[in-house]
Amino acid sequence: MNIDLQHIPQDERVYMSQKGDLYFANVEENDSRSDYCCFAAFPRLRTIVQKMPMKLTVNSSNSIKQREPRMLLPPETSGSHSSVTIIKGGTLLLECFAEGLPTPQITWMKVGEDLPKGREERENFGKTLKIEQVTHIDKGHYRCMAKNYKGTATHEFRVTVEEPPRWTKKPESAVYSIGSSVILLCEAEGEPTPEIEWKINGLPVDQEHPLPGIVFFPGEISLDNMQLNHTGVYQCEATNVHGKILATANINVLDISPLMQTPDNEEYAAVVGYSAFLFCEVFASPPAVITWQKPSKVERLEGPHYTTHENGTLEIKETIKEDAGPYTCWVKSPRGEVAVTAYLSIRDATNLTISPLNPHIIKSHLLVLHCETECDSHLKHSLKLSWSKDGEALEVNGTEDTSRIIIEGDKLTISNVTLEDEGLYSCLAITALDRTMATTQVTILDVPDPPENLYLSERENRSVRLTWEAGDSHNSAITEFIIEFEGNKDEPGKWAELTKIQGNETTVLLSLAPYVKYQFRVIGVNAVGRSLPSDPSDYHETPPAAPDKNPENIRVEASQPKEMFIKWEPLKSMERNGPGLEYRVTWRQQGVPSEWSDELATDNTLRVMTSSVFTPYDVKVQAINQLGSGPEPQTITVYSGEDYPDAAPSLVSASVINSTLINVTWDRIPKERVHGHLRGYQINWWKTKSRLDERKFPKEIKTLRLPGDRSYGMVPSLDPFSEFKLTVLAYNSKGAGPESTPISFQTPEGVPEQPTFLKVIHADKDTIVLSWGLPKKAHGNLTGYSLQYQIINDTDEVGELKEINVTNPSKLSWRIPDLNSTTKYKFYLRACTSKGCGKPITEEGCTIGEGTYAGLYDNISTQGWFIGLMCAIALLTLILLTICFVRRNKGGKYSVKEKEDLHPDPEVQSGKDETFGEYSDSDEKPLKGSLQSLNRNLQATESADSLVDYGEGDHGLFNEDGSFIGAYTGSKEKGSVESTGSSMATFPLRT
Repeated sequence: MNIDLQHIPQDERVYMSQKGDLYFANVEENDSRSDYCCFAAFPRLRTIVQKMPMKLTVNSSNSIKQREPRMLLPPETSGSHSSVTIIKGGTLLLECFAEGLPTPQITWMKVGEDLPKGREERENFGKTLKIEQVTHIDKGHYRCMAKNYKGTATHEFRVTVEEPPRWTKKPESAVYSIGSSVILLCEAEGEPTPEIEWKINGLPVDQEHPLPGIVFFPGEISLDNMQLNHTGVYQCEATNVHGKILATANINVLDISPLMQTPDNEEYAAVVGYSAFLFCEVFASPPAVITWQKPSKVERLEGPHYTTHENGTLEIKETIKEDAGPYTCWVKSPRGEVAVTAYLSIRDATNLTISPLNPHIIKSHLLVLHCETECDSHLKHSLKLSWSKDGEALEVNGTEDTSRIIIEGDKLTISNVTLEDEGLYSCLAITALDRTMATTQVTILDVPDPPENLYLSERENRSVRLTWEAGDSHNSAITEFIIEFEGNKDEPGKWAELTKIQGNETTVLLSLAPYVKYQFRVIGVNAVGRSLPSDPSDYHETPPAAPDKNPENIRVEASQPKEMFIKWEPLKSMERNGPGLEYRVTWRQQGVPSEWSDELATDNTLRVMTSSVFTPYDVKVQAINQLGSGPEPQTITVYSGEDYPDAAPSLVSASVINSTLINVTWDRIPKERVHGHLRGYQINWWKTKSRLDERKFPKEIKTLRLPGDRSYGMVPSLDPFSEFKLTVLAYNSKGAGPESTPISFQTPEGVPEQPTFLKVIHADKDTIVLSWGLPKKAHGNLTGYSLQYQIINDTDEVGELKEINVTNPSKLSWRIPDLNSTTKYKFYLRACTSKGCGKPITEEGCTIGEGTYAGLYDNISTQGWFIGLMCAIALLTLILLTICFVRRNKGGKYSVKEKEDLHPDPEVQSGKDETFGEYSDSDEKPLKGSLQSLNRNLQATESADSLVDYGEGDHGLFNEDGSFIGAYTGSKEKGSVESTGSSMATFPLRT
């Protein structure tokens, strides 16, 4: 510091040592000052002592000489070495500073070893090396090097690590019997090695110690035939320059009667085949004699099956079931005799089995191991299972494999197995009495590793030998190798298969094509799959040659008559054999004496004009390149372009098979009129009118193509009871020819579709009224309906099926009398023509009990809530209708447009609005009229109070007491009211 207590700045050039000296590697003019002061602080005394200021003067010079480094530390050491001693666990501080110009750079190293990573630090611009928590491995030679471009200077520190004494063995306090022997041990470590000194009762031990039977050494005291006077305090003291430690042992020698320390009637258990241990722990001074025997036998237990240990424990080796029972331990000494009885139980051994045994699992598949146990019932409560792999416990909690490896007691599951999962898996069972282990070797199968070290040899024009080294097969033998190549000029970078060889071979002579720059790779294959490809081999280029083959799949595609587009499959890049590939095409007409015509083509198409339509020609295509021609090509027959057929089939006729199917026949057109390859015949038909109502239909043609040279065909899915027309024509590759003259035919009647709906519109205790709609398609003249019904219940039992024939086709409702009350029925209704009846539509309904509200469904209409709901709906309807009627009579004005929208039917807007419909007793011809409103219609019937919407345009009219008046069918604009009797009236209605 200076006199003002400001620190002198330190850097690589200026350094203050640990002892407080200030060093300059070299001085500069700005180092001159007269107030360099050294201050010493005493924190505990809270005192600072100042030394007298010192003056430093730096004289300027015109000639500054640069010099190599020279060590300034440590000042008390001469030469290049110094010694440092450090206590183990302390902090080692080595400092090094050198003068020189330029300022030297300081580096540190440990001779012959690395500096301890993580514990070494460099401070004060590298001039101090600090190592914390020093251990014995930190001793050695440390070198400090100061360096500038003029040279280097070094200094070595020999570091010694010492430590205070510490115990490795020390005497233990104990109680002994008369006549016994003991050795008290005392060993300590430290640096320097500690000295050992023994004391008995506080007095040093020497060669003249008065107690008999004592032999002492620096590290132990031996006491033989101990007596009462050997009782005392025995002390061991270890000392070196860094400290002293003391260990004390209290030794007591007793003369008493035997003291039994094992309780009487103890129960023991062992597993068959394991050793059993029965305890008889006793303290006896003087020593006692211990013997074991069974209560039923006088002799003592001896022999290889029994062993009595010095501490009195009886060991029964390799126990069997017969070893179970009581045992007595007798203890005798000059001071007395004692005994205890022990009881031994023998349990069955625990058995383990792992399944599957030694499995082979494919990589990425699922491994499941089961550990099946057989355990004695007395030991099940203590049974614990654990899994291990290669001797290390499998613990998955908190590891990255938690989701992949799952242990559930006796089940080990590993999903998505990897090669690292291969190994010896063990299941360990531990009970209170035994432990056993079962093992299984898990082998992981995987695709082979890629082959390596590809090498090319025996290079020839059309062959080369490829050799490689197989990769690891991963427990599944390699069955074959696939050799791939790259060299196709049309598809650069694409690899293709060249050949395959057996898995026990690692070399092959490859047959090659000319004019290709080859590169090869190899893939290994085993039962699991293919390996990744090997790295590519070196390149091998083959010289060019003439083509070895000609194009294939020669054909003609013609879009116009009297022309041929001759096409072929061009040679692949690997088949060209050389540059300048072209194709020589030759042709001539068959049956005409003429010379061959030829032309060269560079692609795979040649257009040739001909003199006639669909005429046979001989054609040849040959490959050529700059080195020659391919082999002599084969001759094929082709035809020139086709034209449309110019004739229509004759004698066309149609025979009806049934109401929806006909058979059509015709005479084929002549072969010369086809003008091409006959593809087949086409039937066109369309419906002209319906025979049911003579309604005509627009021409909507349907088509059926029949391939091949044939003279008949079936036309399905026709509408019954209709009139049709049809034509037949021939077609070839060019298209269709002219149609034949249309013929007409009719389909007979068929069975109708099912009625559109079937509803129960009224029910009482012995009668049900049904209403239905016409079928959408009658397929003929309706002759009536077949109505069947039977009793049903909730147990799937049904009653006798009864049938009613409704012979009037215009009848759309029916009353079924004489039914059982409170009974559920199922109804089946079919529409019929002269050809029969169609599919049925079904409905279910119930009759009601005596005095019960007459509703439409027994499970709804007979309920009180339903009756209340119907009354509420009727009341609300009357209120709304009354409000509408009042507003209308108040003279509300409506535009003409609104009136037209409300009354689109002119008849509704006529002066007949106030006229009610007339009723007729005739079922066939109901009278027609009009009503002004539904409300007025209800007033007209005088007793109608409510309307019920059944859906699908069906409505019912009811009195206030719930009795049925009639049915209204249709939209709100037009409909019909059907009474409960046999009369019917139809009204145009508006609301």
